[in-house]
Amino acid sequence: MRTTAKADYAVRAAVELAAAGDMVTAEHIAQATGIPHNFLENILGDLRRAGLVESRRGQAGGYLLAKPAEEISIADVIRAVEGPLANVRGLSPDALDYEGSAAKLRDVWVALRASVRSVLERVTLADVARGDLPPHVTELTREADAWVRR
Repeated sequence: MRTTAKADYAVRAAVELAAAGDMVTAEHIAQATGIPHNFLENILGDLRRAGLVESRRGQAGGYLLAKPAEEISIADVIRAVEGPLANVRGLSPDALDYEGSAAKLRDVWVALRASVRSVLERVTLADVARGDLPPHVTELTREADAWVRR
């Protein structure tokens, strides 16, 4: 799985909002995360349109999460800026149909989607901001080949 810069930036910005717990400016988020300000504004707009972030204008304005960080998963944030977590040529894996020797390939893509969901839908912004990931995620990082590049 490849994570785009936009998805990575969106998750980092959302985690920063979770850690702040209150209204913060885009400038604060950009400085704290190293995300380019113009790119960040576009991402915050996507998150706002998805109902994950609220914004207020004016001198005391800024951004804050639209609901508690415990209720927003990493998957929610990625979907807000990128769409579905896993697709094949823009199609949902369950909508694919292969014939012949590739017939079981659809099941592989569906299993991949389920695997990605098992992590991203169960980790919240609050988990990351606290530095306390769910046990099943921590366990995955302890597997011997988890850190091996291939």
